[in-house]
Amino acid sequence: MKTTQNPSRRHLIATGAAVATGTLAFGMQDAAGAATRNRPAQTPSPSRTSNTITTPDGTQIYYKDWGEGPVVTFSHGWPLNADAWDGQMLFLARNGFRVIAHDRRGHGRSSQSSSGNDMNGYADDLAVLFEALDLKKATMVGHSTGGGEVARYIGRHGSKRVAKAVLIGAVPPVMLKSAANPEGLAIEVFDGLRAGVAGDRSQFYKEFAIPFFGANRPGAKVSQGILDQFWLWSMQCGQKNSYECIKAFSETDFTEDLKKIDVPTLIMHGEDDQIVPIHDSAKKSVQLIKGAKAIYYPGAPHGLTATMQDKINADLLAFLKS
Repeated sequence: MKTTQNPSRRHLIATGAAVATGTLAFGMQDAAGAATRNRPAQTPSPSRTSNTITTPDGTQIYYKDWGEGPVVTFSHGWPLNADAWDGQMLFLARNGFRVIAHDRRGHGRSSQSSSGNDMNGYADDLAVLFEALDLKKATMVGHSTGGGEVARYIGRHGSKRVAKAVLIGAVPPVMLKSAANPEGLAIEVFDGLRAGVAGDRSQFYKEFAIPFFGANRPGAKVSQGILDQFWLWSMQCGQKNSYECIKAFSETDFTEDLKKIDVPTLIMHGEDDQIVPIHDSAKKSVQLIKGAKAIYYPGAPHGLTATMQDKINADLLAFLKS
């Protein structure tokens, strides 16, 4: 299988906004991607360099590994990359932890793979990373789509390497509205995201950052830098990968994965999350995960790890030390 190597960051930023707005060839995921959703859990057999691992299908996954001490892994949200966790990683590395974050396939510095852009694929990539680095007793932290990735990893690969889990603004149990989930978001919401990514994605990401960080709320104090970095990281995500990830985070049902989580779990969620509404996510997940605890942040947006960095860091550290 051929995979496209991720170009340099400078090249991506210079050329990302010039992507043809008429590109609508991604109307459906390819057959290989669909097949991945139903494949059995892989037995990882990775190769490794200083900052990448290669999965069995040849995809290169970039990761960064800072500090020493108990392990904390981070799974980022859509359509960002590991850099979105820098505020937490630097803090924890300075407080005696080893912190590891990877760019999901198709995102950031990882390969822009044509297939595997679904939750099973993401979870299997994470399993390869755990195996390659021989991680044990790790606390897994996931934001948004990354929270789904953490849940699917445990549901699919078990918790033998996991000590604790943290879900922040996470998408489980399931976002899409259906007869079984009448509180969910209508398919038209996600079709709108797909249209934005397939069209003028550069402008779409600039506009999407505003509700992501709650910058559209009266009295909000969100710096231009925070909004700009969201656009920067989003433009590094492959267009096909970003497009297909929307289906992965919106339509995947994590109910059974949540029931399989058997480690201490903390759920953190903003009460004014405009992207992943709290009533259909955190407040349901806390009931599905045995013994889970929750912290709800009044007025906080989806991107609370940036807008409330100090508070999130303090609460995360307290949970890690508990």
